[in-house]
Amino acid sequence: MILKRVGVFSLGKVSGIISAIIGLIAGFFFSLFALLGTAIGAGSDSSGALLGTIFGIGSIILFPIFYGIMGFIGGLIYALVYNGTAKLVGGVELDFEPEKPAPSGESYQ
Repeated sequence: MILKRVGVFSLGKVSGIISAIIGLIAGFFFSLFALLGTAIGAGSDSSGALLGTIFGIGSIILFPIFYGIMGFIGGLIYALVYNGTAKLVGGVELDFEPEKPAPSGESYQ
């Protein structure tokens, strides 16, 4: 089988969701380090502690949104470039093996 074309919005959506999940993970770690930094330096400057807390909590919300949008746009661009390239060189060859049916009386779960 040869993959001749990729659905542009389909790849954009999948890429956006995957990137948002990665953004959530990155936001969690950024938040963790920001809050730890705030806790360590809390006695020295209260305005810095408030700013660190806001950035720490905000990163859990903003990172997934930013990563998701950028992943969606990147997926769109990748699909468009792939489709143009596939027209020139013929696409990516995929080799699939048919699934073997379960012997009678057995089922896979």
